[in-house]
Amino acid sequence: MQTVKLGLKENLPQFVLLVIINAFVGGMIGLERSILPKIAEADFHLAAKTAILSFIVVFGIVKALTNYFTGNLANKFGRKKLLIAGWVFAIPVPFILMNAPSWNWIIAANILLGINQGLAWSSTVVMKIDLVGEKQRGFAMGLNEFAGYIAVAVVAFLTGWIAGEYGIRPYPFYIGIVLSALGLISSVFFLKDTMHHVNKEAEENNIPILKNIFWDTTIFNRNLGSVTQAGLVNNLNDGMVWGLFPILLAQKDFSIAEIGIVTAIYPAVWGIGQLLTGKMSDFFCKKSMLFWGMFLQGIALLFFVFANSITHFILLSILLGWGTAMVYPTFLATVAENTNPHDRAKSLGIFRLWRDLGYAIGAILTGIIADAFSINTSIITIGALTLFSSLIIQQRMKCTISAPKLFDWLIKSKKIINGK
Repeated sequence: MQTVKLGLKENLPQFVLLVIINAFVGGMIGLERSILPKIAEADFHLAAKTAILSFIVVFGIVKALTNYFTGNLANKFGRKKLLIAGWVFAIPVPFILMNAPSWNWIIAANILLGINQGLAWSSTVVMKIDLVGEKQRGFAMGLNEFAGYIAVAVVAFLTGWIAGEYGIRPYPFYIGIVLSALGLISSVFFLKDTMHHVNKEAEENNIPILKNIFWDTTIFNRNLGSVTQAGLVNNLNDGMVWGLFPILLAQKDFSIAEIGIVTAIYPAVWGIGQLLTGKMSDFFCKKSMLFWGMFLQGIALLFFVFANSITHFILLSILLGWGTAMVYPTFLATVAENTNPHDRAKSLGIFRLWRDLGYAIGAILTGIIADAFSINTSIITIGALTLFSSLIIQQRMKCTISAPKLFDWLIKSKKIINGK
């Protein structure tokens, strides 16, 4: 029997395969990122923001619930089987999007997409954490989220460009056919399950089992509860950016190609930035990373109200993307750091339940506010909520290990450089 070893280097081939598979997973979201609101207006003549954002509401709720059940079922059935099931649900999605005769068909496609994302993305997250062990969780999650969100950005850009050149349907969605086929084939034939790695880590882990894993992860554990509320708010503002920004940019007379560029830059910075921020979260206090990341997001969103030129939107998208990059791998690494290996999949599932409910809450809240007042009022409201979330982290969280705080480290480094 082969000896099970923990670590990125020790499990590099499987880890790299999981990174590639998660890029396919992220690409499936990118199919809709820049053009679906345009389809709602052009093909189905939807005007109300709440109606247009209904696809995000459905996607967020379904993905959130699937995350929860994935966490519960991962230990019972194994991670690989759930990943394969996720790809099976993905296969019909591009065909429905390119041929949908009514908006209800688009909603149905997003139900399937939500199940795909909940099963597939959750499985790749848990499997990577299983493989690398304790020391490189942040870096592992940075690579995972980098692959997923850079794929979101690339496919969002490509679909926007293809739509501008050849029309919004059906050609942009051909990419989804390729992604779902590659994801399913690689998961079935080349990937191995990671349950043996979980058992190996559990032998040396002394973190106690959570008494009530749902409520401890949701609110009662200081660190886990702080991460969970921040995850919900993060995806709440991402749901707004996803649904309203293409509409906002169109109202300012930007072309569909320009909208594709702006909507791609934010997840691109988010994705690429995680190569650095994931590693940073292994070194710096995770509380510090989360506070500054949420704070930067809130500031960027508030300044979007004053943006007028394409340059303004690009710069603010970069800032928003960097703030999100700081928190996204840190969320997952923090949950793993504060849970026993046997609790990990369930706790991550509960965190991702609340985090992805943020999509639905954000779409409903911003749609209602935008219809009742204006898009700018929605942006200001969500920006303020994001800043408030950063203050909760600052007041409630504690660092579990001896690690420097980001701002304190920067000040100290500046003094050393200046010879003080």
